[in-house]
Amino acid sequence: MPRAFVWITIAVAVLVVALAGLTAAVWFTTQDRPEGALDTELEGVTVSEGTTPPPPPPATLPEPAGDRRCWVNFGGDPRRSLARPSAILGLPAKKFLWTRALESYIEFPPVYCEGELYVNAFAGTTYALDAETGKIRWQRRVGGTLPSSPAIDGPRLIVSSQAGTVTALDRETGRNIWQVQTAGKVESSPVVVEGTVFFGSHDGRLFAVRSSTGRILWAYDTGGRVNASPSIFGKRVCVTTYAGSFVCVDRTTGQELWTTYLKRDAFRYESFYASPSTDGVRIYSVARSGKVVALDASTGSVVWTAGVGGLGYTTPAISDGLVFAGGFDGRLRAFRATTGSELWSKWVGGRILGAPVVIGPYVFFSTLEKRTYALRVSDGEIAWRLPLGRYSPGIATEHTYFFSLNGRLIATPGRDAPER
Repeated sequence: MPRAFVWITIAVAVLVVALAGLTAAVWFTTQDRPEGALDTELEGVTVSEGTTPPPPPPATLPEPAGDRRCWVNFGGDPRRSLARPSAILGLPAKKFLWTRALESYIEFPPVYCEGELYVNAFAGTTYALDAETGKIRWQRRVGGTLPSSPAIDGPRLIVSSQAGTVTALDRETGRNIWQVQTAGKVESSPVVVEGTVFFGSHDGRLFAVRSSTGRILWAYDTGGRVNASPSIFGKRVCVTTYAGSFVCVDRTTGQELWTTYLKRDAFRYESFYASPSTDGVRIYSVARSGKVVALDASTGSVVWTAGVGGLGYTTPAISDGLVFAGGFDGRLRAFRATTGSELWSKWVGGRILGAPVVIGPYVFFSTLEKRTYALRVSDGEIAWRLPLGRYSPGIATEHTYFFSLNGRLIATPGRDAPER
């Protein structure tokens, strides 16, 4: 038998084996991709009303104290932009207004409105504090651990718990108004738009709940565990899943608009802990593998991908055409929102787990090695640092920074804040 014929036969056999392997890989990954659907059965879900009677209303309502610009949910707005680029506080002042140690660490930042600060300590207590003095006005335990930010909706505070519940508390007294029990842990920070609360559950469902009563309006089963906090823009509510998908549904009906799965390699899909954030044109998130993804917000098609080093858990901050994300390699990176090209990266030597936040011309972030930094948005150079940290740094209003660092709340004025 001619030697050339033997080599051709071997090559054909190798090609057949390779094609068979590729076919098997495509088949297995396709089979692993869950399909989503509206859930009308609501198995394992209950709604209960609070048992404590409401207190009599006060004779007069107090005037809002201090800063009047609210920060009502994780991200500062329903899009989860994590940015206030127009803020004119300047860098934090050296002198603190007050500090307050809580019972345990604070994984997600506080929320603020009308002189009141609200925060969840991971061990299970929700606190309401006077923003001027740091004095605790009330504290409540809704059950379970609390890894997320609460959300303010008028007279109500909405609190998620890993006991599988979402609870509405009276902002004035902390009393329980209603509680929704799901079939999985709830790590998702709630967001409220036009009287509807949106949140995700580890049971894979994205929920829409009436804010005044807790009545479930719809639930969409994404097919994958939801740790993320939903992002809302226009008529869309979008969330990422551990199954590797971005899911966008109509926020009024819960009907699917589009679902996009992201591949990590030929055999695996990506997995998302980080929440999506959006500028209304594109929607962004960071996979646990470190892949940074931008999708077309209307169609779900992939616009670009980039990456951070090491594991990726940070919800991206979006400001003035830039996307900011950190990784476990100790670098914060700035990407162009349109193309994903990297504008700059800054190494600080600590793992970045929590989301960054843009305040004026600075982007703030904390590391697991207990350091907090402010970098200049323009070039990534360090403008300020603090030897405290973990996890997401905090929020800011017109006059004041409220940092939530390793179990301690810190209030400090901005150096350039306008006079009260």
